[in-house]
Amino acid sequence: MFIKLNHQALDVYKDVRELIKEIHFISIKLPGEEKFNMVHQMRRAALAVKLNLAEGASRRSPAERKRFFEVSRGSLIEVDAILETAVDLKYFSVEQLATTGNL
Repeated sequence: MFIKLNHQALDVYKDVRELIKEIHFISIKLPGEEKFNMVHQMRRAALAVKLNLAEGASRRSPAERKRFFEVSRGSLIEVDAILETAVDLKYFSVEQLATTGNL
């Protein structure tokens, strides 16, 4: 944002910025008892997607870059699993979350 770096040119990075906003607004709607559990983990995982994409894009070695991108992918799967759990616990319906991830 403040200096031009490789990750800012990635289309997926732009999508992840939007995903983080969506996750923030979704997490606000979770019950209070989930504040230190699901809310915290969902936000951390979404942020980890962004941070690992950014760090991976800065790596010169293809192997290192791939590793960071794989970690980022793993965090995205974690976000998906948390959202699935929120549906299973009836905090949200599938329809309420239909736009999440459809960037």
